[in-house]
Parts: sequence; structure tokens; C-alpha cells
Amino acid sequence: MSDEGSPRDGNGGGSRMRRGFVGSSRGDRHSSGGRDRHGSRDQGGRGQAGNFQHRQSYGGESGSHHSSRPYSPTPHYSAKPERESFAKDEVEKLEQQIKGDSSERGNEGGGFRGGRGGSGAAGRGGMRVNRRIPEFVRTRLDNTVTKQGSMGRQIMVKTNYFRIVRKDDENIFQYRVDFDPTVESSKQMSGLIFTIKDHIGGYLFDGSQLFTRNKLTNDAIQFQTRDRVNDEPFTITLRRVGKIDCTNETAFVIFNLINRKAMGGLKLQLIGRSFFDPEAKISIRQYGIELYPGYLTSIRQHEQDVLMCAEVTHRVMRIDTCYHMLQQCMNQRGNFRDNFTRMVLGTVVMTTYGTNKTYTISDVDYNLTPESSFETKNGSLSFMAYFKEKYNITIRDPRQPMLVSRSKPRDIRAGLPELVLLVPELSRITGISEDMRRDFQLMRAMAEHTRLAPDRRIQRLETFNQRLQQSKESSEIFRFWKTELDRRLVEVPARILEPETIFFHPEQAKYSVSAGDMAEWQMAFRNNPMYLTVALTNWAVVYPQGSDRLMVDFFNCLRDVAHKMYFQIDEPKRIPIPNDSPVVYVEHLSKIVQRDPQLIMCLVSNDKADRYAAIKKKCCVDRSVPTQVLKTRTITPKGGNVRTLMSVATKVAIQINCKIGGIPWIVKSPIASVMAVGFDICRDSKDKSRTYGALVACMYGKKDDQIVRHPKFFSTVNQHSNGEELSNFMSLNIVKALRAYQSCYQGTLPKHVIIYRDGVGDGDLKYVNEHEVQCVREKLRAAYRGTEMEPKLTFFVVNKRINTRLFLDRKNPPPGTIVDDVITLPERNDFYLVSQSARQGTVSPTSYNILWNESGFKADQLQIYTFKQTHMYYNWSGTLSVPSVCQYAKKLSTLAALFLHQQPNSALEKKLYYL
Repeated sequence: MSDEGSPRDGNGGGSRMRRGFVGSSRGDRHSSGGRDRHGSRDQGGRGQAGNFQHRQSYGGESGSHHSSRPYSPTPHYSAKPERESFAKDEVEKLEQQIKGDSSERGNEGGGFRGGRGGSGAAGRGGMRVNRRIPEFVRTRLDNTVTKQGSMGRQIMVKTNYFRIVRKDDENIFQYRVDFDPTVESSKQMSGLIFTIKDHIGGYLFDGSQLFTRNKLTNDAIQFQTRDRVNDEPFTITLRRVGKIDCTNETAFVIFNLINRKAMGGLKLQLIGRSFFDPEAKISIRQYGIELYPGYLTSIRQHEQDVLMCAEVTHRVMRIDTCYHMLQQCMNQRGNFRDNFTRMVLGTVVMTTYGTNKTYTISDVDYNLTPESSFETKNGSLSFMAYFKEKYNITIRDPRQPMLVSRSKPRDIRAGLPELVLLVPELSRITGISEDMRRDFQLMRAMAEHTRLAPDRRIQRLETFNQRLQQSKESSEIFRFWKTELDRRLVEVPARILEPETIFFHPEQAKYSVSAGDMAEWQMAFRNNPMYLTVALTNWAVVYPQGSDRLMVDFFNCLRDVAHKMYFQIDEPKRIPIPNDSPVVYVEHLSKIVQRDPQLIMCLVSNDKADRYAAIKKKCCVDRSVPTQVLKTRTITPKGGNVRTLMSVATKVAIQINCKIGGIPWIVKSPIASVMAVGFDICRDSKDKSRTYGALVACMYGKKDDQIVRHPKFFSTVNQHSNGEELSNFMSLNIVKALRAYQSCYQGTLPKHVIIYRDGVGDGDLKYVNEHEVQCVREKLRAAYRGTEMEPKLTFFVVNKRINTRLFLDRKNPPPGTIVDDVITLPERNDFYLVSQSARQGTVSPTSYNILWNESGFKADQLQIYTFKQTHMYYNWSGTLSVPSVCQYAKKLSTLAALFLHQQPNSALEKKLYYL
């Protein structure tokens, strides 16, 4: 790891309550535990010779693997295991879910990233709990106040939306469905409902509710039918709940069901919750991966029309299975169980049989193998026999351990067991590993297919629409439900704001440049100073022996660029060390920090996380000394030409100046007295139950009745374990930021507090609106009590994980493009802003939802101020996709959660030490 900023910077096992042994199917889930077996081989060193199946490493002697006692024969087949299987407590840098998994979000983004979970289970007659329902949180309280701005150049842009037109106002009837005896398998439920189609006509069924255009003869009606698989008799009871007039919220669930059914006519494969086209898969065999192209769709009411958002996505599939990963671990040094468990935990796999369902791996059970058996109504059955009988699959290795996946609460409520068992041999890995992510050639090969330019994306969307229109099955579904999908992409009015001016000197206006149409000013530092610098006179450099030549060349470049930027850098104290191991670094840093240097620069050979964590803990937790960590590769001249280091030296000089209190550049703040706050969260990499929430404040005010044009910063971070703690800490940290503001600006408080809250999914929006915002308001009122001022709070929710795309003349719109009509939501005070430039692929706008606004500012003022905030991130000489305070908060929360695992030293709160 290092502190080098790239452009724009761009679940564990847990306790077990019940276990359901299944083969990833919704069929027989009767189960039994494997016998407790203990291996005797030495876990260290390389594996012994011989066939993989015959190794004793899985534990136990060969022979019967039948359970010594049966498990509960209930439909959930749950019971407590005889012995807890191995679970690795610590997972280093677990990836947040691979790209394919994140692509299962709905239109307005949003997995759970902190805060509070979404709504709980619905009662009978409500929507089925495992179907995603858009949560309508009304935050636009005064519809008389326009949310559309007028500043900027007016344009028209295309979007990735299609209009949905309902041909008449015919009602749709809603029925509750009950089965006797109870059915838990959704596949079986759908099959039973299909047997009564002749009696009810065309229908939509979501697992607990049925929608039909036909009003049945009675409010409650029963049908006798039989399961076509096992001829078991069932009674289906339909009770009318009400009727849908296509104007309420349930109607949009129906629209999505119609569309989902229509997409089934395209012969796409449902993987997870999205549709993909395996026939059009793209193989990148040299890297062992395949890309499945697919589509994400979501339908809901927008300002004037019902619109369908359609987005092109890709699912990354590895050709190898988890079994191949297990074989690799067997041939590596060390404890293969620990290595395999660490590698597989948190990965998302897709089964190679049945409906190709996806699962997140929570654990590995080395006490169970495919030879283990479980109880069914016809007696004991091994996993090997089950897969042979049900799927005609022969498992080659009967001694491999079983993977464990913990079902989500909504899936448990829908009938799945809490724990699902998977066979490594039949589980393909999705997504890419950290090692693959570091492979530049691999990422570039993937980007050629996944990073679609605007014209190619538009072409794919239009092709998708044509397939829906031309498919006989799909068109019949739309026709039956009297619904029409418009063939054209929706065009919306937009505005382009004027480029901002970047200032590099507090007094001389000649030291300023326009951000330009691309909103980048990387080359400006060749002829401009930094706005505010702090002389670096007391600092040290720690580097491994043998790197002297590299350090001399780099320091010469660093001094050259610093001189041009009016940044004084004195000669550092140079400290060579025998090697760059964490122990050696900590030993020498312990001595250096005693001298209270302004900064310590550390040269490391690679991205080793434990060394980076040791450096940061010693300097940022034990003491309050900013550090600058550089990799040897970064300061190695290309082709031996030292002048190639000038660009790196410029970025490092800017970072160092920021870390010791300097300001590289500013934009004019239209608000003289304001505190802009960014908040983001990150889960602890060692303990997934803990989350770190970071708050960063950018403060403007007056001193001696003079406006201070450059900002001052304050940051703090807290560890919390649930949404309520997060809300409390956030509001308390706002008060801490106000105290810091008072210390900077002679005891005054800001007239305006603007909060940009990142890390909020749609499921968390209601909780944030009802709890976090109110907590902050209460703390603000208490902090301002006794003053002549009233706190003026504006609370934004920032969401960049959305599927909305904008196109201008089949190209990307420029930075400063704002859309605040047509595709925005009527219940929200929201807008879309494209603030960053994109040279490759399609630019993604950021959604801003104003939950609370008592500032008195018009839409134009809030939009322009937000755009200005995207210019103030000092790790990149250009604009970001989010306000700078959000990116600062993300950097700080990531540092605390992945490396420090505790709060940093409070003496660093007013410095940007986390850059």
C-alpha cells in the first residue's frame, strides 16, 4: 500500500443458529450432519504425494459418512450441528462484493452500506419479502417550491429510459394466495399456480400475491390441484385483497413483474436477480474468465411519466471452480485449510446446475463431504447420490469439503434454510480477486468489452428494446396487460454550468486558470504556485538500504517542482534501514517520532498491507505525525530518464503540503459563512460487525471581519456497530466540528451547515430521513442555543451507485451538466449532476437527494455550490463525481477500517493526513 493517489482515487461465518443441508436447490432439503472426524496429518508444509482424493487432510478415516443422529424433518430441515466447523476469524481486505453482484441493484442504487436496514417482512397479503419494492420516502414537502434551476446553457440530452404507456385504465385485481399443505419452494408454488391457469386466466405471481385482469366469481375461492412432479394433492385458496388502479405504488411492482416476464421471452438466463445472455458470453481465456452481458431494468413513476430505466451490465465469471482454488491451496506452502478458507470467504459463486443461483460463501465445513448423507422422506441419501439422481451429475472427488453460505434474512423468511451447503466442484467463482484486479493487462482486456462508449451503449439499449418489441412471447405479454414500451430513448432538458476558476494565490489574480470544458488543471502547476504553503523544515525519510540513488534523484525532482510552487522543502534527515519489514519500520519509527517531525516519508518495495498498517498505526495512532508512503516502483525513472519523475514529484509535493496544513488551490465560495460536511462509512476488514464512520468538515468564515477565502478542515472518525450508534456519533461529531469552527473563526458559528451523506442505499433512506436528520437538527439547536443565530441545515444524500446514464449527441456530456426534471422523482427534491470528465466509457451522473433544506437557497444556488465542492479534492487536479468532503470522508473511513482498526490521534483532526 502507498499514499499515492490514483486519478479520482477512484460476510464472515458468524455464529450458527440452525443449519439446512441442501445442494443449492429448492427441492429436498432434508438433512443430516456428517460424523465428527479428526485428521492426523501435519498441516504445515507442502502436500504429500498421491491423488488429491486420498489425502487425509480433509480429516477422518474413510468409510461411512452417515450421520450419527437425524436432523429435524421439518420443511426447513434445521438443527444445530454436532460440531462448529472451521471459521477464519480474520479476512484481509475482503472485497466489497464483485462487480457482478453490485450490478444487481435497482434503478436508484443501493445496497446496504450502513445505517439501518430496510423494511421488515410484510404480512400475508403484503408483498413477498424477497422481492425488491421501491421504498417511497417523501422528502419534497412543499411542491410549490420549484426544484428546477435555470442557470447555465440549455441543452437536450438522451437518457437510458423508455416510457411505459398504459393503454387504458382497466383495473387489475390483487389476490392473496395460500397453499394447503404449506409450500416453501417458490418453484413449486409457481408450478401449482400454473395448474389453475385455465380457471383464472392470465396472471402475475410473485410468491405470495397474484394479480390478474379477471375478477373471480367470489372474494375467496378454492381450487383442488396436484403437483405435476410427485402427484401430491394441494388446495390453493385465493382471497381478493383489492384492486390496483395503476396509480398507486403497488402498480409499479406490477409493471416490473410484467417487464420481468416479458424479458423471459428473450431467452435470457436469470442469474441472481438479473438477466444475462450466456449465448453471447465473451471469453478471455488467457485470464480464465468469461463475461456474460446482461440488462438491468427498473420501472417506477417519475415526474410526469412511468419510465423504465434500462442499463447494460456484465457478469464476470471465472472458468475455474472453487475446487480448482482448493487444489491450488493444496500445492502451496502453509496450512491449506487456512489459505483456502481465507481465499473463498466473501466470494460470490454461481452453481453450475439448476437455476444457476448465486451465493456468498460464509464458511468452509471440513467435517462434511459429498459422501455425507442427509435424511429425506424416503430415507438417508448422500449428496453424491442426490446430485446424480436430481441433476445426473457425477461428483468426481467425494472427499472435498463443503462450502457454507448464510442465507439473507429475507430469503430465510421466504423458506430457505439459514445455512446452505455447496459443493466446490459445482460452484463457479464470480468476480475478480485482488490479484486479478492488480493485473493491468487483465483489467484492460476486460475494459475493452465492459467499458462501453456512449454510442455503443445507446446501440445496445436500442437493440434491447427491439428484441422486446420483436419477440413474440414478450410482445404478447405487453399486449395482454395492455401496456406499451416506447421505442425511443427519453430526451430530457439539461443545463451546463460555466467552468469554475481555479485560484493559486490569495492576492494575485494572474495566478488563476479556468478549469475548462474537461474540468482538469493538471498542467497548471508548471506556471503557478500553491495557494497556501507551510515550510517543511523538520522531516525524515526512511528507506531500505540500496535505494540511495533512487532517493537522490527523486529529491532533486521534488525540490525543483516545490520551488516553482513556492513550497519550501529543506533537506530531510535520511535514515536507511536494513530491510522494509514491518518490525524494522516500527523499530525505527518509534525513535523518529520522539523528535516530533512535521512529516515522515517512507519508501516501501510493494503493496504489503501489514507494513502499511504498521506505519500508519505508529505515526497516526500512537503519535500525531503525518506520513507519506511511496513505492519503489513509483519513483523509479522510466527508461532511466529522471525527468519522467516530475509528474510524480508534483503530486507528492501537493500531498505533502496538504498533510502539514497547506492549501494547493481554491475556488470562490459563494457562501461566506458555511460548514460543508461529508460523511461516509467503511466496514472493518477484521470484524464485519464493526463499521467506521468518518466525518470531514470544510469550513469557511471570517476573521477580524475579513472573509477568509481558503477553507479550513476538520475530521473525526468513530467505530459503531449499528444504525442507532451511527446516528448518535454523526450528530455528536457535527457538534465537534462546530467547536472546531469556533476555534478557527474567533468563536463564531457558521450561518449554514450543509451535509453530504454518502453510503445510503434506498433501503436506508427512510431511517436516515427520520432519525439521522432529526438527531442532527436537535444537536444543532442545542449548539446554537444562547446565540442570536438560528441553525440553517441542508442535508443531502449523495448516491453515485445508480444506473442512470446521460448522452449528449451520442457522446458524454461535459462536467457541470445538470438534469433536474423528467427523470427525477416527484416525491423527492433531487437532481442529477455530471461533475467529472470521462475519457473512456460512459460517464455516470451522481444523484443528489435533498432530505432537509432550511437554508433559503434556491435550486440554482445549491446545485452550483455542490458543483464547486467537487473541485476541492487535493489528491486529483480535477473534479470528482462527488463533493470533495465525501471523498475525504471515504479516504478516512477506509484508513480506519482497513488498516488502523481504531480511532486516529485527535491531534491530527485539522490536517488532511489521510490523503
